[in-house]
Amino acid sequence: MFSASSKTPHKQPRKQSISIGRGTRKKDEDSGTEVGEGTDEWAQSKATVRPPDQLELTDAELKEEFTRILTANNPHAPQNIVRYNFKEGTYKLIGFVNQLAVHYTQVGNLIPKDSDEGRRQHYRDELVADSQESAKVVISETENLEEDEDPKELETEPGSQTVVPAAGAAEKVTEEELMTPKQPKERKLTNQFNFSERASQTFNNPLRDRECQMEPPPRTNFSATANQWEIYDAYVEELEKQEKTKEKEKAKTPVAKKTGKMAMRKLTSLESQTDDITKVSQAAKIVERMVNQNTYDDVAQDFKYYEDAADEYRDQEGTLLPLWKFQNDKAKRLSVTALCWNPKYRDLFAVGYGSYDFMKQSRGMLLLYSMKNPSFPEYMFSSNSGIMCLDIHVDHPYLVAVGHYDGNVAIYNLKKPHSQPSFLSSAKSGKHTDPVWQVKWQKDDMDQNLNFFSVSSDGRIVSWTLVKSELVHIDVIKLKVEGSTTEVPEGLQLHTVGCGTAFDFHKEIDYLFLVGTEEGKIYKCSKSYSSQFLDTYDAHNMAVDAVSWNPYHTKVFMSCSSDWTVKIWDHTINLSTLHHCRTPMFIYDLNSAVGDVAWAPYSSTVFTAVTTDGKAHVFDLAINKYEAICNQPVVAKKKNKITHVQFNPIHPIIIVGDDRGHIICLKLSPNLRKMPKEKKGQEVQKGPAVEIAKLDKLLNLVREVKTKT
Repeated sequence: MFSASSKTPHKQPRKQSISIGRGTRKKDEDSGTEVGEGTDEWAQSKATVRPPDQLELTDAELKEEFTRILTANNPHAPQNIVRYNFKEGTYKLIGFVNQLAVHYTQVGNLIPKDSDEGRRQHYRDELVADSQESAKVVISETENLEEDEDPKELETEPGSQTVVPAAGAAEKVTEEELMTPKQPKERKLTNQFNFSERASQTFNNPLRDRECQMEPPPRTNFSATANQWEIYDAYVEELEKQEKTKEKEKAKTPVAKKTGKMAMRKLTSLESQTDDITKVSQAAKIVERMVNQNTYDDVAQDFKYYEDAADEYRDQEGTLLPLWKFQNDKAKRLSVTALCWNPKYRDLFAVGYGSYDFMKQSRGMLLLYSMKNPSFPEYMFSSNSGIMCLDIHVDHPYLVAVGHYDGNVAIYNLKKPHSQPSFLSSAKSGKHTDPVWQVKWQKDDMDQNLNFFSVSSDGRIVSWTLVKSELVHIDVIKLKVEGSTTEVPEGLQLHTVGCGTAFDFHKEIDYLFLVGTEEGKIYKCSKSYSSQFLDTYDAHNMAVDAVSWNPYHTKVFMSCSSDWTVKIWDHTINLSTLHHCRTPMFIYDLNSAVGDVAWAPYSSTVFTAVTTDGKAHVFDLAINKYEAICNQPVVAKKKNKITHVQFNPIHPIIIVGDDRGHIICLKLSPNLRKMPKEKKGQEVQKGPAVEIAKLDKLLNLVREVKTKT
């Protein structure tokens, strides 16, 4: 029987409201309706109580559905985990977040049936079951035998004794057979891990081990405790030994002995300190070089093969690839005034530091860097006056000739540890009165004396010879400005002296050399004539900064100036009948003052020039004789001025120095060092003759054009 109001069977409670969304459904209005006779007491007494703050919702609001999507993402999982990346050396955000949330874990001891342990356990269970069954069979048979024994004993006669032992033996045999259970045959278990199909059985190549073995360095264990008294006693014993040896060599007066002892103590202490410092410095230098090779390993190992792949898509232009940057804190405020590669050790180069500003003259420095250690110089020398030029001897690569701003010239010996020059000029030995702008070593004379030349603003070109550990000078030539004589009342003539700024000796003719001056002229001079010039070139409108002979062609030289131009000359051609003066073969305007030029050692047509606007210009006359094939800013800041440039003798590398004391090492891209291509069936000819012919071909074209005009 059902109730009309609730439509539910008897003995069941009324349906209550279900909470959905933002409210609850209303219960039936007739909550006080009569209930059937068979209902329980707890259902009759239970009445719904409406809370006072219950929301009253409409039917539309009650029927509204709210969808909620369950995902496997953990809302409590952190999304901003940061960990340190040892490869890149920075902290990085981790993108992958573990969304797993473990609610229940328990260590189980279930064993799979197919495993070896499961099969062994199943085999043991079968043995136990068989043994139990056999034991039950034995017990039942023994009971049957005991029941059968009584009637047999009644039937047997007392005289028949032979039957009894036979029956006992039969009973023993049957008991033994029944007590020993039958063991089932053990199945052979296949190894699940070593099993493989015949089709997948392939031969695996053995792994190769690369090992290196060497003898361990000798080691000794030493331990001791040292205090001040023991150290003092050791020094006293060492001093006494040295004093005894000196006393044996020279006999001195008692007073002289006392003073000698004090002096010897000071000298020996200094010598011991220097010895200890040199030992530590050598070890520290080795460790420093190892650390730097690891730091700059990618450049140190690959700079020979480091190329610009973009050159394949450029027809003629190239780029300069940066390698290293050399700088020292002690030379920060100084300008790079000279660069020179060592002729024997091709990775070593010398740098001279000074200042080109007349109002800011201070100290100078001479540093020698190696490409194996870009962080710190190999040798360091300081001077009271700025270094303006330097040159390294070809046969004695440990001797460095230096010219100073105060007019002195000096020779530094890299073999000697002290920082002072081994030889230095003075007023007595005829030093220059103005800054020395360039020095050049020459071949030794017949007496095997060291010989080098210097040019200065005082107009003198001086030959310096090292005779008996002293510098002896000889004035080779004095520069005089033409038309500068003035008459004096006494009838004497006063000559104004021209200022020499640069010079260079011929590669084959020892006595021939070129001199550039502040007036912009270039003089061709000879050692044999000290009073006149062989030829004069009205080269530039401002001071000549550099003059350089071509390393292959003996007739060609190059000059640069602050008038923004670079000019290439042939000293054997005289076109004075046509133009009333000597004219250059090529003229290049670089739109800024040119600080230095240098010929490439691998080609007769390649040279580079640096300007004060921070750019390096690389030319190859064989590719383009009108423009540079590379114009690239080298210095980071526009205010920095590039002062000097030099080519490495072996590698296609240049070093560039600026007025902030920085030296930048750059590599020429493949387009800047193109060589002639190989033709089918023909070998590419190389050598000085090919380079001379290549430059001669260009010069002949220029000569024909100029003679026609």
